[in-house]
Amino acid sequence: MRDLTTLPDLKLALVQSTLVWHDAAANRSHFEVLLEQARGADLVVLPEMFTTGFSMDSAILAEEEEGVTYAWLREQARRIDAVVTGSLIIRAADGSHRNRLLWARPDGEVLHYDKRHLFRMAGEHKHYTPGDTRALFELKGWRVRPLVCYDLRFPVWSRDPHDTDLLLYTANWPAARRHHWNRLLPARAIENLCYVAAVNRVGEDGKGHPYSGDSQALDFQGETLLDAAAQEGVFSVTLSASALASYRERFPAHLDADGFTLTL
Repeated sequence: MRDLTTLPDLKLALVQSTLVWHDAAANRSHFEVLLEQARGADLVVLPEMFTTGFSMDSAILAEEEEGVTYAWLREQARRIDAVVTGSLIIRAADGSHRNRLLWARPDGEVLHYDKRHLFRMAGEHKHYTPGDTRALFELKGWRVRPLVCYDLRFPVWSRDPHDTDLLLYTANWPAARRHHWNRLLPARAIENLCYVAAVNRVGEDGKGHPYSGDSQALDFQGETLLDAAAQEGVFSVTLSASALASYRERFPAHLDADGFTLTL
């Protein structure tokens, strides 16, 4: 088991915003201003499909793997000296369309995670190809597991208490099901004995669906550390590694967890 007490605190900035429908350039310009307010954070989180809104027009809107927004994220990470992450529509090298989270580091490296669970009620499974690999990114010694929106409903995909310090969800989660969002997030924190941070959007999309925000950060007991409610803006929170270590030592429920094999 790693000694979490030796890790520094982790500073997060959650960016909750409206999105301009199908206008990547306008969204990049908008977020560039907001990112300036996030200076000082270690990790800055943008919503799902932050360049377009949650759209099924993947064939029209997809960017190349190392396209304009990829380069933009690299530059923003370098500019504010923080990891910047969020998902967008990508055309992969094999020609498939992916709802891909990019994890841009200040040193120029960009990692990614492809959304595994596609929201069939909106037809996402007809327009995108699901990912088949779980990701675990390291930041200042912290182990961060990125997930996208509908992934939240599937606890097995999130389950990994021995390695994960922070479960990170980026989303376009509609207001109609906000009570699910607000119940599932603390469940993921409690069952995995880890922090959870989740970023949603606000406003209305091009299909007329409203979004209530509710971006938040929770501790390992599911207690609220930050709740953005329906406000637009950049919201900051600091996570304590020593507090996480202390709780896991006092309440080591992970030692009694069931083993399982994940079948894709």
